[in-house]
Amino acid sequence: MDIKIVADSSCDLTKDMKKELNVDIAPLILQLGEKKYIDDENLDVKQYIKDMGECPTAPKTACPSPEEYMKKYEGKESVFVVTLSSKLSGSYNSAVLAKNLFIEEVADKFIHVFDSLSASAGETLVALKIHELSKMNFKEMEIVEKVSNYIKEMKTFFLLESLEHLAKAGRLTPIIAKIANMFSIKPIMGATDEGTIRLVEKTRGYKKAFKRFIEIIGEEGSNLEEKILAIAHCNCLDRALRFKEEVLKKYKFKDIIILEMAGLSSTYADDGGLVIAF
Repeated sequence: MDIKIVADSSCDLTKDMKKELNVDIAPLILQLGEKKYIDDENLDVKQYIKDMGECPTAPKTACPSPEEYMKKYEGKESVFVVTLSSKLSGSYNSAVLAKNLFIEEVADKFIHVFDSLSASAGETLVALKIHELSKMNFKEMEIVEKVSNYIKEMKTFFLLESLEHLAKAGRLTPIIAKIANMFSIKPIMGATDEGTIRLVEKTRGYKKAFKRFIEIIGEEGSNLEEKILAIAHCNCLDRALRFKEEVLKKYKFKDIIILEMAGLSSTYADDGGLVIAF
Protein backbone atom coordinates (compact mmCIF):
# COMPACT_ATOMS: atom_id res chain seq x y z
CA MET A 1 0.00 0.00 0.00
CA ASP A 2 1.31 3.43 -0.98
CA ILE A 3 1.02 5.92 1.86
CA LYS A 4 2.01 9.48 2.61
CA ILE A 5 2.64 10.75 6.12
CA VAL A 6 1.83 14.41 6.74
CA ALA A 7 3.00 16.02 9.98
CA ASP A 8 3.18 19.52 11.41
CA SER A 9 6.63 20.96 12.07
CA SER A 10 6.64 19.91 15.71
CA CYS A 11 7.52 16.46 14.35
CA ASP A 12 11.30 16.57 14.64
CA LEU A 13 12.95 14.44 11.96
CA THR A 14 16.37 13.91 10.46
CA LYS A 15 16.75 14.49 6.72
CA ASP A 16 17.07 10.74 6.18
CA MET A 17 13.85 10.10 8.09
CA LYS A 18 11.92 12.61 5.97
CA LYS A 19 12.98 10.77 2.82
CA GLU A 20 12.65 7.21 4.12
CA LEU A 21 9.27 7.75 5.78
CA ASN A 22 7.89 9.96 2.97
CA VAL A 23 6.89 12.66 5.47
CA ASP A 24 5.51 15.94 4.13
CA ILE A 25 5.85 18.69 6.75
CA ALA A 26 3.18 21.39 7.18
CA PRO A 27 5.10 24.25 8.82
CA LEU A 28 3.87 26.34 11.72
CA ILE A 29 4.48 30.09 11.68
CA LEU A 30 6.64 31.46 14.50
CA GLN A 31 6.62 35.12 15.50
CA LEU A 32 9.04 37.16 17.59
CA GLY A 33 7.82 40.74 17.95
CA GLU A 34 6.96 41.86 14.43
CA LYS A 35 9.18 39.29 12.72
CA LYS A 36 7.71 36.07 11.37
CA TYR A 37 9.53 32.80 10.64
CA ILE A 38 8.35 29.79 8.65
CA ASP A 39 9.25 26.59 10.51
CA ASP A 40 10.55 24.67 7.51
CA GLU A 41 13.91 23.32 6.27
CA ASN A 42 15.08 26.85 5.45
CA LEU A 43 14.81 28.08 9.04
CA ASP A 44 18.17 28.78 10.71
CA VAL A 45 17.20 27.31 14.08
CA LYS A 46 20.32 28.51 15.91
CA GLN A 47 19.74 32.08 14.75
CA TYR A 48 16.07 31.76 15.69
CA ILE A 49 17.03 30.63 19.22
CA LYS A 50 19.40 33.62 19.48
CA ASP A 51 16.67 35.99 18.26
CA MET A 52 14.22 34.47 20.72
CA GLY A 53 16.62 35.07 23.61
CA GLU A 54 16.95 38.73 22.64
CA CYS A 55 13.23 39.33 22.10
CA PRO A 56 11.55 41.07 25.06
CA THR A 57 8.07 39.77 24.20
CA ALA A 58 6.64 36.27 24.25
CA PRO A 59 7.07 34.15 21.11
CA LYS A 60 3.84 33.42 19.27
CA THR A 61 3.02 30.47 17.05
CA ALA A 62 0.31 29.82 14.46
CA CYS A 63 -0.69 26.36 13.28
CA PRO A 64 -0.82 25.39 9.59
CA SER A 65 -4.01 26.55 7.88
CA PRO A 66 -6.54 24.07 6.47
CA GLU A 67 -5.46 25.22 3.00
CA GLU A 68 -1.85 24.29 3.80
CA TYR A 69 -2.92 20.84 4.93
CA MET A 70 -5.14 20.34 1.87
CA LYS A 71 -2.12 20.86 -0.40
CA LYS A 72 -0.33 18.10 1.50
CA TYR A 73 -3.24 15.70 1.01
CA GLU A 74 -2.95 15.74 -2.78
CA GLY A 75 -1.82 12.61 -4.62
CA LYS A 76 -2.96 9.02 -4.97
CA GLU A 77 -1.52 7.73 -1.70
CA SER A 78 -3.49 7.03 1.46
CA VAL A 79 -2.71 9.85 3.89
CA PHE A 80 -1.91 9.53 7.58
CA VAL A 81 -1.55 12.82 9.45
CA VAL A 82 0.31 13.36 12.75
CA THR A 83 -0.21 16.57 14.72
CA LEU A 84 0.68 18.21 17.99
CA SER A 85 -1.56 17.42 20.92
CA SER A 86 -4.93 19.04 20.34
CA LYS A 87 -4.70 20.39 23.91
CA LEU A 88 -1.58 22.39 23.00
CA SER A 89 -2.28 23.63 19.48
CA GLY A 90 -4.98 24.15 16.86
CA SER A 91 -3.00 22.02 14.41
CA TYR A 92 -5.15 18.91 14.91
CA ASN A 93 -8.43 20.77 14.35
CA SER A 94 -6.98 22.47 11.26
CA ALA A 95 -5.91 19.10 9.82
CA VAL A 96 -9.34 17.55 10.48
CA LEU A 97 -11.13 20.51 8.86
CA ALA A 98 -8.80 20.18 5.87
CA LYS A 99 -9.63 16.47 5.61
CA ASN A 100 -13.37 17.16 5.55
CA LEU A 101 -12.99 19.94 2.98
CA PHE A 102 -10.69 17.84 0.79
CA ILE A 103 -13.06 14.86 0.71
CA GLU A 104 -16.03 17.13 0.01
CA GLU A 105 -14.45 19.42 -2.58
CA VAL A 106 -11.52 17.57 -4.17
CA ALA A 107 -11.58 13.78 -3.96
CA ASP A 108 -12.93 10.98 -1.81
CA LYS A 109 -9.77 9.32 -0.52
CA PHE A 110 -8.44 7.82 2.70
CA ILE A 111 -7.17 10.46 5.13
CA HIS A 112 -6.80 9.85 8.86
CA VAL A 113 -5.61 12.46 11.37
CA PHE A 114 -3.86 11.30 14.55
CA ASP A 115 -3.79 13.50 17.64
CA SER A 116 -0.34 12.55 18.95
CA LEU A 117 -1.24 13.70 22.50
CA SER A 118 2.41 14.76 22.47
CA ALA A 119 4.93 16.88 20.57
CA SER A 120 8.47 16.78 19.18
CA ALA A 121 9.98 13.31 19.77
CA GLY A 122 6.52 11.91 20.46
CA GLU A 123 5.30 12.86 16.99
CA THR A 124 8.45 11.35 15.53
CA LEU A 125 7.70 7.97 17.10
CA VAL A 126 4.12 8.04 15.81
CA ALA A 127 5.37 8.70 12.27
CA LEU A 128 7.88 5.85 12.60
CA LYS A 129 5.13 3.48 13.78
CA ILE A 130 2.89 4.35 10.83
CA HIS A 131 5.78 3.69 8.43
CA GLU A 132 6.66 0.40 10.13
CA LEU A 133 3.11 -0.91 9.95
CA SER A 134 2.65 0.12 6.32
CA LYS A 135 5.78 -1.84 5.39
CA MET A 136 4.23 -4.87 7.12
CA ASN A 137 1.26 -4.53 4.73
CA PHE A 138 -1.36 -3.80 7.36
CA LYS A 139 -4.55 -2.33 5.96
CA GLU A 140 -5.49 1.29 6.54
CA MET A 141 -7.90 0.76 9.43
CA GLU A 142 -5.58 -1.78 11.04
CA ILE A 143 -2.87 0.90 11.04
CA VAL A 144 -5.31 3.37 12.60
CA GLU A 145 -6.18 0.95 15.40
CA LYS A 146 -2.60 -0.07 16.15
CA VAL A 147 -1.22 3.48 16.04
CA SER A 148 -4.05 4.78 18.23
CA ASN A 149 -3.16 2.17 20.84
CA TYR A 150 0.53 3.04 20.48
CA ILE A 151 -0.22 6.72 21.17
CA LYS A 152 -2.16 5.82 24.33
CA GLU A 153 0.80 3.82 25.67
CA MET A 154 3.54 6.29 24.67
CA LYS A 155 5.33 8.34 27.35
CA THR A 156 6.72 11.85 26.80
CA PHE A 157 8.90 13.81 29.24
CA PHE A 158 10.97 16.96 29.04
CA LEU A 159 13.73 18.64 31.03
CA LEU A 160 14.38 22.35 30.53
CA GLU A 161 17.51 24.36 31.23
CA SER A 162 15.50 27.56 31.65
CA LEU A 163 11.87 28.46 32.30
CA GLU A 164 12.21 31.94 30.80
CA HIS A 165 10.48 31.28 27.50
CA LEU A 166 7.72 29.19 29.05
CA ALA A 167 6.99 32.21 31.24
CA LYS A 168 7.16 34.59 28.26
CA ALA A 169 4.76 32.36 26.34
CA GLY A 170 2.26 32.41 29.20
CA ARG A 171 2.70 28.73 30.11
CA LEU A 172 4.14 29.71 33.49
CA THR A 173 3.87 32.80 35.70
CA PRO A 174 7.02 34.99 35.54
CA ILE A 175 7.47 35.03 39.32
CA ILE A 176 7.61 31.22 39.44
CA ALA A 177 10.19 31.19 36.64
CA LYS A 178 12.23 33.84 38.48
CA ILE A 179 12.17 31.89 41.76
CA ALA A 180 13.00 28.64 39.97
CA ASN A 181 16.00 30.20 38.23
CA MET A 182 17.13 31.91 41.45
CA PHE A 183 17.17 28.62 43.39
CA SER A 184 18.26 26.52 40.39
CA ILE A 185 15.04 24.48 40.40
CA LYS A 186 14.79 22.27 37.34
CA PRO A 187 11.30 20.87 36.73
CA ILE A 188 10.81 17.58 34.95
CA MET A 189 7.53 17.65 33.05
CA GLY A 190 5.57 15.16 31.06
CA ALA A 191 2.48 14.62 28.92
CA THR A 192 -0.77 13.53 30.53
CA ASP A 193 -3.03 10.86 29.03
CA GLU A 194 -5.15 13.71 27.65
CA GLY A 195 -2.21 15.44 25.97
CA THR A 196 -1.75 18.29 28.43
CA ILE A 197 1.43 19.05 30.41
CA ARG A 198 1.98 17.88 33.98
CA LEU A 199 4.70 18.59 36.49
CA VAL A 200 6.40 15.28 37.24
CA GLU A 201 9.02 16.44 39.69
CA LYS A 202 10.93 19.53 40.88
CA THR A 203 14.66 19.01 41.40
CA ARG A 204 17.34 21.33 42.76
CA GLY A 205 20.27 21.67 40.34
CA TYR A 206 20.71 20.36 36.82
CA LYS A 207 22.92 17.36 37.73
CA LYS A 208 20.25 15.95 40.05
CA ALA A 209 17.54 16.69 37.52
CA PHE A 210 19.51 14.95 34.75
CA LYS A 211 19.92 11.87 36.96
CA ARG A 212 16.22 11.82 37.87
CA PHE A 213 15.30 12.27 34.20
CA ILE A 214 17.03 8.96 33.51
CA GLU A 215 15.53 7.20 36.54
CA ILE A 216 11.98 8.24 35.61
CA ILE A 217 12.26 6.16 32.43
CA GLY A 218 12.47 3.01 34.54
CA GLU A 219 9.79 4.16 36.98
CA GLU A 220 7.19 5.04 34.36
CA GLY A 221 8.16 2.81 31.44
CA SER A 222 7.62 -0.90 30.79
CA ASN A 223 8.75 -3.45 28.19
CA LEU A 224 11.52 -1.06 27.16
CA GLU A 225 13.31 -3.74 25.15
CA GLU A 226 10.39 -3.58 22.69
CA LYS A 227 10.46 0.21 22.35
CA ILE A 228 12.40 2.98 20.64
CA LEU A 229 13.63 5.91 22.72
CA ALA A 230 13.62 9.23 20.85
CA ILE A 231 15.73 12.06 22.29
CA ALA A 232 15.13 15.52 20.85
CA HIS A 233 17.49 18.32 21.84
CA CYS A 234 17.49 22.08 21.46
CA ASN A 235 20.99 23.13 20.45
CA CYS A 236 22.67 20.69 22.88
CA LEU A 237 23.87 17.62 20.98
CA ASP A 238 26.57 16.84 23.58
CA ARG A 239 23.92 16.71 26.30
CA ALA A 240 21.72 14.42 24.20
CA LEU A 241 24.66 12.09 23.51
CA ARG A 242 25.54 11.97 27.21
CA PHE A 243 21.92 11.21 28.04
CA LYS A 244 21.93 8.35 25.52
CA GLU A 245 25.17 7.01 27.00
CA GLU A 246 23.72 6.99 30.54
CA VAL A 247 20.45 5.42 29.37
CA LEU A 248 22.36 2.58 27.70
CA LYS A 249 23.97 1.75 31.06
CA LYS A 250 20.56 1.19 32.69
CA TYR A 251 18.10 0.10 30.03
CA LYS A 252 17.87 -2.05 26.91
CA PHE A 253 15.77 -0.18 24.37
CA LYS A 254 15.19 -1.70 20.93
CA ASP A 255 16.77 1.44 19.49
CA ILE A 256 17.68 4.99 20.52
CA ILE A 257 17.49 7.90 18.08
CA ILE A 258 18.68 11.48 18.55
CA LEU A 259 16.88 14.37 16.89
CA GLU A 260 17.63 18.05 16.53
CA MET A 261 14.61 20.20 17.30
CA ALA A 262 13.15 22.43 14.62
CA GLY A 263 11.69 25.85 15.37
CA LEU A 264 8.40 25.00 17.08
CA SER A 265 9.91 22.56 19.58
CA SER A 266 12.78 24.97 20.23
CA THR A 267 10.29 27.75 20.99
CA TYR A 268 9.08 25.98 24.11
CA ALA A 269 11.99 23.71 25.05
CA ASP A 270 14.44 26.63 24.78
CA ASP A 271 18.22 26.46 24.46
CA GLY A 272 19.52 23.33 26.23
CA GLY A 273 16.14 21.60 26.51
CA LEU A 274 15.58 17.85 26.09
CA VAL A 275 12.37 16.05 25.11
CA ILE A 276 12.20 12.27 25.26
CA ALA A 277 9.49 9.84 24.16
CA PHE A 278 9.23 6.06 24.27
